[in-house]
Amino acid sequence: MSKNSALILILCAGALSGCAADYLNHYDSVTLAAGDTQKFNSMLQTVDPLNPASRNTKIEGDGARAASVAQRYKFPPPPPPPPAITVNVGTPTN
Repeated sequence: MSKNSALILILCAGALSGCAADYLNHYDSVTLAAGDTQKFNSMLQTVDPLNPASRNTKIEGDGARAASVAQRYKFPPPPPPPPAITVNVGTPTN
């Protein structure tokens, strides 16, 4: 097989694979978004779907509390010790 025929073969394969990719985008099956029509329509017709508290731009916070939370995130406390487990090795007395 010469280099020219190999190049033509690769170009034809590339052109056909592009058509296959476009064909696979148009399929008839159930998608992940199926079944949300009623919820979508009710949200579409809602006047103001946001929570009324979301308009509050004054967020109260304490700097010392935020710093302690950041410290706990950066250096978490050690986990508690595992509970004591008792293992009976002797023979049972019935």
